[in-house]
Amino acid sequence: MKLTSRSEYALLALVYLARQPADTYTRVEEIATQQGIPPKFLEQILLTLKRGQYLSSLKGHNGGYRVNKAPKDITLADVIRLLDGPIAPTESVSKYFYRSTPIEKEPALVKLFTEIRDCVLSIIEGTTLADIC
Repeated sequence: MKLTSRSEYALLALVYLARQPADTYTRVEEIATQQGIPPKFLEQILLTLKRGQYLSSLKGHNGGYRVNKAPKDITLADVIRLLDGPIAPTESVSKYFYRSTPIEKEPALVKLFTEIRDCVLSIIEGTTLADIC
């Protein structure tokens, strides 16, 4: 598993927003500055998180973004899947994004990559935004 910049920035933004008071909307510029994320790229990521119902937004002078779900209900795996898709090392062992790949010709390799997937998933599916905050 290799995280893209999109999922890394999404996690950074979510952690920052989860640490804000629950009724507060935070502007994109503040998140970008505090977390060192390019603002235009961050806006795209936040829109994806909003479409995934992890964030809500408010327009206007006091507008911005805030976490839409309880941090204890957002797992790292949920966020990574939303931004990057499969978490498995190869799609032929993916739980949710299965697609046949050449590695399936060797059952021992499939078994190994399935074990790797399960190890990674047990950690990131069991870790929530609340745990990080």
